[in-house]
Amino acid sequence: MGLVADWISSKVLVPRASLMLFCGIVVGKSGFDLIPQEITALYETLSVIALSMVAFLLGGSLTPRNLAQNGRAILSLSFAIVLITVVGVSVMLWLVGVPLEAAVALGAIATATDPAATQDAIRQAGGKSIFAERLKGIVTIDDAWGLITFALAIVVARALAGEGWQLTMLTTVLWELGGAVAVGLMIGLPAAFLTGRVKPGEPLKAEALGIVLLTAGLSIQLGVSFLLSGMVAGAVIRNLASHHKSAFHEIEELSWPFILLFFILAGATLDSQALITMGYVGLVYFGSRILARIAGGWIGGILGGLTPQERRLYGIALLPQAGVAVGMALVAAHVFPEHQSLIQTVVIATTVLFEILGPIFTYLAVRRMNSTT
Repeated sequence: MGLVADWISSKVLVPRASLMLFCGIVVGKSGFDLIPQEITALYETLSVIALSMVAFLLGGSLTPRNLAQNGRAILSLSFAIVLITVVGVSVMLWLVGVPLEAAVALGAIATATDPAATQDAIRQAGGKSIFAERLKGIVTIDDAWGLITFALAIVVARALAGEGWQLTMLTTVLWELGGAVAVGLMIGLPAAFLTGRVKPGEPLKAEALGIVLLTAGLSIQLGVSFLLSGMVAGAVIRNLASHHKSAFHEIEELSWPFILLFFILAGATLDSQALITMGYVGLVYFGSRILARIAGGWIGGILGGLTPQERRLYGIALLPQAGVAVGMALVAAHVFPEHQSLIQTVVIATTVLFEILGPIFTYLAVRRMNSTT
């Protein structure tokens, strides 16, 4: 199914990530239920491997040259989009009657993105422009901003619910982020100098795969963000391994089968029935997240000194949302059990929509900018 979706996408100019997710829904539990439970059980492991590879490649885009040229724009856009998303979505949900603590939690969840779908849409669109490079940089740091925002939002939401100010969630997330940076440095620094010293071919593939799996495995064991640690390791190796760039070429060659299976199984495990039950709250969440990201892209673009055309497209290009959002929803539902059904239904339902439609907008935005540069 993945290979068929890949072939179709090349003919109809639709992102393969969206087609694969749709195919996964058709053959998964929401469709004809053709995939055995033993196979869908592999989704968690495959998602870690695929996302770790994506994180490693995204980290490699943070070069001194890219940061010197685009650092101001990347930071301005990412900060503005995250801030306006959490505030805008929270306020809109509160105005339609959602309890304030649940609205704040959902607003924070709305900041999460999907680096795998975004990166794949950029690559398929032939993204070699400055717009695409900035987009990669934003996605690289977006989930770090999102985790910090989510931790702060949960603390605020608990206070609003009358539970007082509790720092447990905040300190946990700070450890998750700080520990991830430490793991990335611990693996990336020696790997930058030790890799690429043997002959090309299979030894380099083993080195590259070993780095990615070791980083992800250690991160999971230590309870830190494997996405962030992979990005840090990739950035360190790209910037310090002056004698080669082979690890990144090898990961690009190795990653596609894992990413293909990841998207198919992601679709197979999505519950599309949630779309029917999400109600008006889900529609408000869906619409307000789109508007907030467009507004954030526009304001961040002004702060970053970008052209009006770029300002219009960055928010649209950052619509994909996936597993990180669902993970946040599970945490929020545990913290606020009285709002569990509302939070999980809204996030799961809108994730289906954003995962299918989001990469299409990313793809179109990148192609639009490619045609004007």
